[in-house]
Amino acid sequence: MNTANLPPVWQARLKVFHQPWEGTVMERRILLRASVGMGTLAAAGSLSRPALSQSAAARTLRFVPQANLANFDPVWGTQLVVRNAAAMVWDTLYGVNERLEPQRQMLEAEEQTEDGKTWSFRLREGLRFHDGEPVRSRDVVASLNRWTVRDSSMGQMIRGLQEELVAVDDRTFRWRLKKPYPRLKIALGNNNVPMAFIMPERLARTDPFQQITEYVGSGPMRFARDEWVPGARAVFTRFDGYVPRAEPASWLAGGKRMLVDRVEWVIIPDPATASAALQNGEVDWWETPLTDLVPTLRRNRNIVVDIADPLGNVGGFIFNHLHPPFNDVRARRAIAMALNQQDYMQAVVGSDTSLWQILPGFFTPGTPLYTEAGGEILKGPRDVAGARRLLKEAGYDGRPITVLVAQDLAPMKAMGEVTDALLRSLGMNVDFVATDWGTVGARRAVKSPPGQGGLECVSQLVPRSARDQPGLLPSVAR
Repeated sequence: MNTANLPPVWQARLKVFHQPWEGTVMERRILLRASVGMGTLAAAGSLSRPALSQSAAARTLRFVPQANLANFDPVWGTQLVVRNAAAMVWDTLYGVNERLEPQRQMLEAEEQTEDGKTWSFRLREGLRFHDGEPVRSRDVVASLNRWTVRDSSMGQMIRGLQEELVAVDDRTFRWRLKKPYPRLKIALGNNNVPMAFIMPERLARTDPFQQITEYVGSGPMRFARDEWVPGARAVFTRFDGYVPRAEPASWLAGGKRMLVDRVEWVIIPDPATASAALQNGEVDWWETPLTDLVPTLRRNRNIVVDIADPLGNVGGFIFNHLHPPFNDVRARRAIAMALNQQDYMQAVVGSDTSLWQILPGFFTPGTPLYTEAGGEILKGPRDVAGARRLLKEAGYDGRPITVLVAQDLAPMKAMGEVTDALLRSLGMNVDFVATDWGTVGARRAVKSPPGQGGLECVSQLVPRSARDQPGLLPSVAR
């Protein structure tokens, strides 16, 4: 069965799923990266549909996500696991299709003035929130105002250009800018975090730096808050009031037709336990299988292992530029001089080079945006001695370097351990903070000094599809 026939929210999530019947099993190269989820390219090729738990009351899909759903505010933070869940509950004005183009989602029409500075948007009919209230323009205005505060890639640029954002009537709103912003539709449909999800006005008026405490959207699934047990499970139930678009599903665009009544996220941090649960039919779908377990899973005729995102993910070493020592560019260059990308990739996916490649550039190889300009520092032999000298020149004084490492997300744990070894090899005093992914997501948003709740560095994986959108180029250049 082609993945286009699966619920759109789930098309891009395919990693491993249980198949209790006989049939053709496609086994292709596996991109075992973290953070692959809704919003990345759908799995290619023909696939059998995951087994669904049958009960008298509902068809249930049991899914093991990449990490715990520790919080559920998709605008407040930048965790992909939150975005993935949020895409079932909330909707966006535009959705990115399989060609990485913005396509109308909640909108019926839009118009732009000849000078390119004023946009008028009209919502499509039939949009309702899960509490029964219609989606109105004032909800959109409040949601966009909150999103533009938190989105550092394009939202904040748009906010800086904004002259007014007003509701004209219940279905029409107008955005007037000081000068044209050609990427406005791309920004509103961008699948990178945080996405421009539309919430009821009362929720969208929440301080952008505080988390919402009510989870009401207009998407195809409701969030069952009374069944939410952080660290154990999260439940979503089908919203019968959702009216999908008439177009075929295409990534985050088109008709979102849910083929299940209930989705249960089962949080299983231990890979061996998750593998056993999948093989025993206790769960239907596992997003991020551990590399070492894939051969065993492939030998099981009832399990399909396949690619989730043809573009894959890019690992990143993220510095805190606000505080010493990494507010000095020499300290950051020292790390780049010594960092060995191969060490990270082998720690995450093993020695099979068909699953990873060295990347001395920011964008995806083979795409029009790819360039290695500026990436020379990542090429050639690693210079640990030179890096030590540069750190000394930067004034590193032996202060502890706080490194946050999520223990419940295998790829992040592996990269964190490589980072720990790297920094220690340079003579740095490492404060290795072993924690969970939810805590990492909360702490990396803190701008306080490391000794006051902040951090110096963290490793993460980002879907190439999110970083390769042309609209993100200005944020890359800053």
